[in-house]
Amino acid sequence: MYASREDIGYDFGDDSKVGSKPVKPNPNIDGGWAWMIVFSSFLVHILIMGSQMALGILNMEWLEEFNQSRGLTAWVSSLSMGITLIVGPFIGLFISMCGCRMTAIIGGILNALGWILSAYASNVHYLFFTFGVTAGIGSGMVYLPAVVMVGQYFQKRRALAQGLSTTGTGFGAFLMTALLKYLCTEFGWRNAMFIQGAISLNLCVCGALMRPLSPRYLSEKSVVRSNSEDNQAKALSHSTETVKSNGVLGDEPEKKEEAANEEVLESVQHIEIGGNSKGGRNMYGLRILKTVSQLTVTVRKGFALWYSSYFGASSLFTNRVFVAFIIWALFAYSSFVIPFIHLPEIVKQYNLSSQNNVFPLTSIIAIVHIFGKVILGIISDLPCISTWNVFLMANFTLVTCILTLPLMQTYVGLAVVCALIGFSSGYFSLMPVVTEDLVGTKHLANAYGIIICANGISALFGPPFAGWIYDITQKYDFSFYIAGLLYMVGIIFLLIQPCIQKKEPQEKSPEEAQV
Repeated sequence: MYASREDIGYDFGDDSKVGSKPVKPNPNIDGGWAWMIVFSSFLVHILIMGSQMALGILNMEWLEEFNQSRGLTAWVSSLSMGITLIVGPFIGLFISMCGCRMTAIIGGILNALGWILSAYASNVHYLFFTFGVTAGIGSGMVYLPAVVMVGQYFQKRRALAQGLSTTGTGFGAFLMTALLKYLCTEFGWRNAMFIQGAISLNLCVCGALMRPLSPRYLSEKSVVRSNSEDNQAKALSHSTETVKSNGVLGDEPEKKEEAANEEVLESVQHIEIGGNSKGGRNMYGLRILKTVSQLTVTVRKGFALWYSSYFGASSLFTNRVFVAFIIWALFAYSSFVIPFIHLPEIVKQYNLSSQNNVFPLTSIIAIVHIFGKVILGIISDLPCISTWNVFLMANFTLVTCILTLPLMQTYVGLAVVCALIGFSSGYFSLMPVVTEDLVGTKHLANAYGIIICANGISALFGPPFAGWIYDITQKYDFSFYIAGLLYMVGIIFLLIQPCIQKKEPQEKSPEEAQV
């Protein structure tokens, strides 16, 4: 059904030029420091996504403390989850200018600050700004670099690497649920958030581990991947040439701009050498000028890449399959988030608290979620298996479970459905792989930023909507039914668009026209 972006006829100029010389890849690609990147990303998923999956514990504490409606209180968790993902496109700009390492370190500090300030909350609205906005932005600044770095360091085993790193979400949901429950019981929810803020400072360490690859190795990695994909897409290569002829940004203007920037820096260095005899004050001023010039060059190049990805001739939005992917993301994530936020309340309604206390349903989702990500990643890396088809099958299973969950009113029935939700939601590890196949490594940060932004919008409105429906009907059933149906609409978009794309008549190349 779908193999790579060449099958659909899109090329963003990052790996279209295949060199004739043999490429000697970086030894850290698919090995060496690449596994430290996986470990760093794994810890990020534990501390960020795992903590957010455990917010149902704090949600119950906030309901008792502030005595507000379920719909209003659910906005705290939704803002944190939603903003973490919604800021993705803007974090892509930070990554383009500052790099993944610096972006992640700043985000770790901001996330910890949000947790600590939330410990002093006097009302729910205070939590909107401290936990929802501050901690949410900080989480987004760490989460996107963690995903992008894994994509940069792996070529052959991308799905497995992403699967291993994102299993941190499942481990984190299991560990953080137990930790927050213990801390809230022993110290109260305010001290629990303060302690969690201190723990979140470890995100800065994770960011420090994100050692960047040099641009030379990134380009070599793109060439190697292009070589392997070219053998599968020769029959449709003329459609790629058509897209190029329609205005994909070339490399020449970028090279000219780089040359001009180098001239500026060389002139500054020349002045600095000539000014050695004029005293230390002039030297200090010239060094500041040189630093400002280098920073300006970096910002301009980063902004140019970010702008061209969204608004230029090679805009990501010219890829219609990618646009369908965005529409799917707008409906998908809320179906996964709603059970985590509202399952503790559902269990309480069904008088299953004693059984749930022994083994919480959210922990079942989290544990099986770990195996789902790894197993789906291994299956997707098999040469005879299409990542796209695995991705779609997992989505179908998840939407079926979401529609079935309200029908289960026993602990065993809920446990089985929750286990299936956990396994099928393992497709999250395939999202960066599918995105990279669509747009290439160069545009991965910006493209994945758009996808998680759409997921963030879904997460932002999903739990409050479920709480609002409950306030009206005193049931959560309709919340799951509506969320499941919207999710199904997104899956239909994914099914239809590639078929339309393949059926469209493609322009003939000049050689074919002559024949």
